[in-house]
Amino acid sequence: MLWHSAGKYRISDGTQENLRGLAMANCRVHPTAIVDPAAELAEGVVVGPYVVIEGPVKIGPLCVIRPHAHLIGPMTLGTGNVIGTGVVLGERPQHLKCSGEGANLIIGKGNIFREYVTIHRGSGPDHETRVGENNFLMAHSHIAHDCIVGNKCILANNALLGGHCEMHDGAYLSGNAAVHQFCRLGRLSFLSGVSATTKDIPPFCMQQNINQIVGVNVVGMRRAGFTGEQIDAVRHAYRVLFLQGLILPVALAKLEQYFAGSDVVMEMAAFIRAARNGINTATNRSDRHRSAA
Repeated sequence: MLWHSAGKYRISDGTQENLRGLAMANCRVHPTAIVDPAAELAEGVVVGPYVVIEGPVKIGPLCVIRPHAHLIGPMTLGTGNVIGTGVVLGERPQHLKCSGEGANLIIGKGNIFREYVTIHRGSGPDHETRVGENNFLMAHSHIAHDCIVGNKCILANNALLGGHCEMHDGAYLSGNAAVHQFCRLGRLSFLSGVSATTKDIPPFCMQQNINQIVGVNVVGMRRAGFTGEQIDAVRHAYRVLFLQGLILPVALAKLEQYFAGSDVVMEMAAFIRAARNGINTATNRSDRHRSAA
């Protein structure tokens, strides 16, 4: 396969050179790709066939951009991202009142965006969509405008985040799961397949169906290296929050009184106190007991 690049392209030191093959930056750009002169390609970037890089897109070292991807600036990509076939990054928000002019998309390092993932930039000036590091977005997943995604998150196929959502480190959206705009997903929270939430999901909690908390993400906590003592503390907190029939302020006060020494329980309590949308309940009592056991 022939790889080269014709015309003027901006390389990572901010200068412009007439480069064949971007030899000075050690990049490989397929001849069918279209790269805007305002783009900046760092060392080791690979740009595949029919890719379009439009506007001020800054691409970090060792990124791989597969065929037919479309990157739209202003946008910054960190080191070592893999952009799959047909991915669209930085397009205008799907918003009737906001054009996204002057907004940004900022992506960290080590992310994998599989086929036809879409991530939209912020909704206007001084707004941005931000994706952290080492996230895995499977095919056709979507992150809307003004979202903030942490590190090591997973969005399975067709999962979607509405606008202004927050996804904290290690959170997991299963296939065809949907998160309503302005919701937050706590650290290592888990939303099951073909499920949806219109409220915040606390850290370490699992939710399925529509707005139904079902248990503690024990497997996720173990994989993340939490101790047995920390996992047991979260289980106890889950029972207080969801199984004892307490109103939420009373349950939170009880957690803060009896579990003040547990960092994971205090993380749950602080997250819930900051919830703008409230949290869901565990509606089926027998199922709740089995999932928390």
